[in-house]
Amino acid sequence: MLSKKLTVVNPSGLHLRPAGVLSQTAMKFKSNITIECGEKEIKAKSVLNVMAAGIKCGTEIELICDGPDEAEALKTISEAIESGLGEG
Repeated sequence: MLSKKLTVVNPSGLHLRPAGVLSQTAMKFKSNITIECGEKEIKAKSVLNVMAAGIKCGTEIELICDGPDEAEALKTISEAIESGLGEG
């Protein structure tokens, strides 16, 4: 299991478009991918779960990857989140 703390940089947080990009990226991997935000544990492969979490700009999250391709998943998804998930 690997994890990394990240800060959401999207100006309007993880609304539909960036949540969709995040979930589609997560679905490319076999590993279980979870986002911890405060008390919440969010399954990153579910766009509805990601959106429902209401993660705002500037929020610190922890990305957790556990499985056969966890290192690649952590690197790819971290880079996507840090670059704004296709926004800005």
